[in-house]
Amino acid sequence: MSDRRGQSDGPSYPWRELLQRWSDEWLDPVLHEQERTEPFSEDVRQARWLGRAGAGLDVVGALEDRLGAVLPTSYRQFLLTSDGWLNTTSDIERILSAQEVGWTRDLDPALAAAWTDAYGAAGARIADEEYFVYGEAQDPVSIRPEHVPHTLKISHTPEATEVYLLNPCVVSADGEWEAWFIAHWLPGAVRYQSFWDLMNDEYRRFRGDR
Repeated sequence: MSDRRGQSDGPSYPWRELLQRWSDEWLDPVLHEQERTEPFSEDVRQARWLGRAGAGLDVVGALEDRLGAVLPTSYRQFLLTSDGWLNTTSDIERILSAQEVGWTRDLDPALAAAWTDAYGAAGARIADEEYFVYGEAQDPVSIRPEHVPHTLKISHTPEATEVYLLNPCVVSADGEWEAWFIAHWLPGAVRYQSFWDLMNDEYRRFRGDR
């Protein structure tokens, strides 16, 4: 059982500020003119918020109990701010709520198997000095596919390969799990040191800043 019950130690991440700015730019064509895969509901437009109410501490604690793991602070604080989210970009339809997330091997065994089959026998293990590179210098093929079944699947896009994963096999000194973005146009994955880093980079991609 988790003894933290959704409490957040460590840094405070300004999720509300980022997500509100993201919502405003999706919903205001003057601020952002990106083509949308489908319109948002009138309720979402009225609320000017693409998320949901934040999860309670009991809900986040129950998720940690179900997983048998303490969530990284940036992701835990995200759930406390918004328990799920609609489109981040045109590629990701929604981020799952706390009740929906689960280990990739359970939620999407086909994805886990595909990575194991396609990459598992590809060759020698990537050396640490090549693997632990983030940012522009990172090579998307420098991955450890054996981690995929053990990742937490936190997004859903029907009939598409684009997905966000959190990787508890790689944990930073402050308890952040590595975050992966997988897409059909990538030869591997783009990896980040935290969910916060991933979402900020996705916001820049949404804006066309990268």
